[in-house]
Amino acid sequence: MFDIGVNLTSSRFASDLDAVIARASEAGVRGMLLTGTSVDESEAAWQLTQEHHRCWSTAGVHPHDASGWNEESATRLRALAARNEVVAIGECGLDFNRNFSTPRQQEQAFTAQLQLAAELEMPVFMHCRDAHERFLALLDPWLDKLPGAVLHCFTGTREEAMECLERGLYLGITGWVCDERRGLALRELLPVIPAQRLLLETDAPWLLPRDLKPVPASRRNEPAFLAHILERVAHWRGEDRAWLEQATDENVRNLFGVAF
Repeated sequence: MFDIGVNLTSSRFASDLDAVIARASEAGVRGMLLTGTSVDESEAAWQLTQEHHRCWSTAGVHPHDASGWNEESATRLRALAARNEVVAIGECGLDFNRNFSTPRQQEQAFTAQLQLAAELEMPVFMHCRDAHERFLALLDPWLDKLPGAVLHCFTGTREEAMECLERGLYLGITGWVCDERRGLALRELLPVIPAQRLLLETDAPWLLPRDLKPVPASRRNEPAFLAHILERVAHWRGEDRAWLEQATDENVRNLFGVAF
């Protein structure tokens, strides 16, 4: 198993990070992609890859932090991207749900990171919330210049999923799908996602699967719980768990070029 979205730089992991990583390994997680959501966090994520085996990272600026985007951001991300363990540009995209940065600022930062990824011939790790049409409009001109792209933590509609798949995007599925209320629509569209376009992630420490038993006292999600997400997704897709694990692992290798 490979967790394509883990926020190990979160303060919620500060007190027991080594134990969290050990539990993930014991659960069968053989690799993790540590998400960079700002320039500073991207640098911190890369530093963790130097301290822990089988960890890679992304380098990017989340739409929430897009207001701080400037030329220095691009320079620092370009330097990070030259490091072997940094395998994607992102997390970048649009989030019109909260608008912690203005839509204009988000669009500027997203486009700049797409340009950077195209220049460096790197895949992009993307975020989209309540911005589907504008997201695709900004992404489309760059698709033929990018080696690959994943829309992480996909929670959209069937129509939105199909529009992403038609463009060759990978879709990242989290424990959101385990929520019998909010995640039901996502659960029902799982079978339409081709296995060769599916990636799995926890987005830990967020999005603890609601059907996980026993519920951790901390209510904190961990990469070890990827095993639960894999089992549930395989069940709802009507596929063998081991087969789906192998298929999604191969997708990771194809998109990010990592060996694990």
